[in-house]
Amino acid sequence: MLQVCLNGARTQHACPVLPVTPQQLGDAAAAAVAAGARSIHIHPKNADGADTLAAVHVDAAVAAVRASAPGVPIGVTTGAWTEADPERRAALVRSWSVLPDHASVNWHEEGAELVADALLEARIGVEAGLFSGTGAPERLRAWPRARRVLRVMAEVVAEDAEAAVAAAEDLLVRIEALDLRPAGRGPVLLHGQERGTWPVLALAADRGLDTRIGLEDTLLLPDGSPAPDNAALVEAARAVLTGASRR
Repeated sequence: MLQVCLNGARTQHACPVLPVTPQQLGDAAAAAVAAGARSIHIHPKNADGADTLAAVHVDAAVAAVRASAPGVPIGVTTGAWTEADPERRAALVRSWSVLPDHASVNWHEEGAELVADALLEARIGVEAGLFSGTGAPERLRAWPRARRVLRVMAEVVAEDAEAAVAAAEDLLVRIEALDLRPAGRGPVLLHGQERGTWPVLALAADRGLDTRIGLEDTLLLPDGSPAPDNAALVEAARAVLTGASRR
């Protein structure tokens, strides 16, 4: 499965083509799905372009994307940078009226359990974000509802290409050793960021794992040229995945 991560915590100051408004997110989602994405991850933004969990913005963003890409699972962030207080983050989740299909929870962040519990109560799937170089895998394993997560998202934060691949391999070993896949057999989505994006995506392709691509993770195509939009990144990722399947 290839997921598209449309915007992330970036701003249009760093990336002028970044989709931030509900309409822009909807248009970008439709183009990415047409290019081959089968899941969508978004960061709803407020009027200043900053990530937010406020219901008015989450509801609008999810509704716009769902209208533009019907039937495709939609996920949102719950990152601590949107709201420092984990109890407040959980309360904001409970305030949503247009529910995403899933949401990512970063398990190295304080209060991850509270946020994940709120998502499960709302019947929203939990993508368990496990960052390389953190104690997130062990913390997730200690959570009583660890086997109820939708998927494990192995997130490699090393940006150097060689270091990113090594970090990815180490993280996958830890995930396997701790038996963190849902019910012992669920999916793992592996992805990198910045200069580590394409090497880690190639590793995911070779391992037959789910992965993702989009302007959240990288602004560059595999050849180093600027990506014109998310759809172009999806098309490039599909080429990598197709090449791996043929091998």
